Amino acid sequence: MPNHTFFYIGLIFIIIHEMDAVRCKEWRIFPGLSLLKDDLGYKVFTLTHIPLFFLIYFELVSNELREPFIYGLSIFFIIHIGLHLLLLKNKKNEFKDWVSWFFIIGTGLFGFLDLILS
Repeated sequence: MPNHTFFYIGLIFIIIHEMDAVRCKEWRIFPGLSLLKDDLGYKVFTLTHIPLFFLIYFELVSNELREPFIYGLSIFFIIHIGLHLLLLKNKKNEFKDWVSWFFIIGTGLFGFLDLILS
Protein backbone atom coordinates (compact mmCIF):
# COMPACT_ATOMS: atom_id res chain seq x y z
CA MET A 1 0.00 0.00 0.00
CA PRO A 2 1.41 3.46 -0.90
CA ASN A 3 2.64 5.67 1.91
CA HIS A 4 -0.15 7.55 3.73
CA THR A 5 -3.03 6.08 1.72
CA PHE A 6 -5.30 6.33 4.77
CA PHE A 7 -4.35 9.98 5.25
CA TYR A 8 -5.39 10.78 1.68
CA ILE A 9 -8.70 8.98 2.17
CA GLY A 10 -9.19 11.06 5.34
CA LEU A 11 -8.35 14.19 3.35
CA ILE A 12 -11.06 13.28 0.84
CA PHE A 13 -13.51 12.82 3.71
CA ILE A 14 -12.70 16.21 5.26
CA ILE A 15 -13.01 17.97 1.89
CA ILE A 16 -16.43 16.40 1.37
CA HIS A 17 -17.28 17.27 5.00
CA GLU A 18 -16.44 20.91 4.25
CA MET A 19 -18.81 20.78 1.28
CA ASP A 20 -21.46 19.39 3.65
CA ALA A 21 -20.54 22.10 6.17
CA VAL A 22 -21.77 24.73 3.71
CA ARG A 23 -25.07 22.86 3.40
CA CYS A 24 -25.30 22.64 7.21
CA LYS A 25 -24.33 26.30 7.67
CA GLU A 26 -21.41 25.47 9.97
CA TRP A 27 -20.47 29.14 10.35
CA ARG A 28 -23.51 29.47 12.62
CA ILE A 29 -21.83 27.31 15.29
CA PHE A 30 -18.25 28.55 14.81
CA PRO A 31 -16.97 30.86 17.54
CA GLY A 32 -16.69 34.33 16.05
CA LEU A 33 -18.43 33.53 12.78
CA SER A 34 -21.65 32.80 14.65
CA LEU A 35 -21.82 36.51 15.50
CA LEU A 36 -22.05 37.49 11.83
CA LYS A 37 -25.22 37.84 9.80
CA ASP A 38 -25.92 34.69 7.84
CA ASP A 39 -24.94 36.02 4.41
CA LEU A 40 -21.63 37.44 5.63
CA GLY A 41 -20.91 34.33 7.72
CA TYR A 42 -21.42 32.15 4.65
CA LYS A 43 -19.07 34.30 2.57
CA VAL A 44 -16.32 34.44 5.21
CA PHE A 45 -16.60 30.71 5.96
CA THR A 46 -16.51 29.73 2.30
CA LEU A 47 -13.81 32.17 1.19
CA THR A 48 -11.45 31.21 4.04
CA HIS A 49 -11.34 27.72 2.55
CA ILE A 50 -9.40 29.03 -0.46
CA PRO A 51 -6.20 29.82 1.50
CA LEU A 52 -6.83 26.86 3.80
CA PHE A 53 -6.93 24.36 0.93
CA PHE A 54 -4.04 26.11 -0.79
CA LEU A 55 -1.94 25.69 2.37
CA ILE A 56 -2.87 22.01 2.61
CA TYR A 57 -1.97 21.30 -1.01
CA PHE A 58 1.21 23.38 -0.79
CA GLU A 59 2.41 21.51 2.29
CA LEU A 60 1.65 18.15 0.70
CA VAL A 61 3.96 18.86 -2.24
CA SER A 62 6.70 20.25 0.01
CA ASN A 63 9.30 17.52 0.52
CA GLU A 64 10.75 19.16 3.63
CA LEU A 65 7.55 19.50 5.67
CA ARG A 66 5.33 16.82 4.16
CA GLU A 67 5.71 14.10 6.80
CA PRO A 68 5.23 16.29 9.91
CA PHE A 69 2.33 18.06 8.21
CA ILE A 70 0.57 14.78 7.42
CA TYR A 71 1.16 13.61 10.98
CA GLY A 72 -0.30 16.82 12.42
CA LEU A 73 -3.28 16.85 10.09
CA SER A 74 -4.02 13.19 10.88
CA ILE A 75 -4.13 14.15 14.57
CA PHE A 76 -6.46 17.04 13.72
CA PHE A 77 -8.74 14.61 11.83
CA ILE A 78 -9.23 12.73 15.10
CA ILE A 79 -9.65 15.89 17.23
CA HIS A 80 -12.20 17.11 14.68
CA ILE A 81 -14.63 14.40 15.83
CA GLY A 82 -14.37 15.71 19.38
CA LEU A 83 -15.01 19.27 18.27
CA HIS A 84 -18.23 18.19 16.57
CA LEU A 85 -19.27 16.22 19.65
CA LEU A 86 -18.71 19.34 21.80
CA LEU A 87 -21.00 21.36 19.53
CA LEU A 88 -23.60 18.62 19.08
CA LYS A 89 -26.19 20.27 21.33
CA ASN A 90 -25.79 23.73 19.82
CA LYS A 91 -29.24 24.88 18.68
CA LYS A 92 -27.88 25.93 15.29
CA ASN A 93 -25.99 22.67 14.65
CA GLU A 94 -27.39 21.05 11.51
CA PHE A 95 -25.00 18.08 11.40
CA LYS A 96 -27.75 15.68 12.41
CA ASP A 97 -28.08 13.06 9.68
CA TRP A 98 -26.03 9.94 9.15
CA VAL A 99 -24.43 11.32 5.98
CA SER A 100 -22.87 14.26 7.82
CA TRP A 101 -21.61 11.96 10.57
CA PHE A 102 -20.30 9.48 8.00
CA PHE A 103 -17.96 12.23 6.74
CA ILE A 104 -17.02 13.41 10.26
CA ILE A 105 -16.33 9.93 11.64
CA GLY A 106 -14.68 8.80 8.39
CA THR A 107 -12.23 11.68 8.55
CA GLY A 108 -11.15 10.77 12.08
CA LEU A 109 -11.08 7.04 11.41
CA PHE A 110 -8.77 7.39 8.43
CA GLY A 111 -6.59 9.87 10.31
CA PHE A 112 -6.26 7.29 13.10
CA LEU A 113 -5.49 4.50 10.64
CA ASP A 114 -2.80 6.64 9.04
CA LEU A 115 -1.17 7.29 12.40
CA ILE A 116 -1.04 3.64 13.41
CA LEU A 117 -0.31 2.06 10.02
CA SER A 118 2.02 4.51 8.24
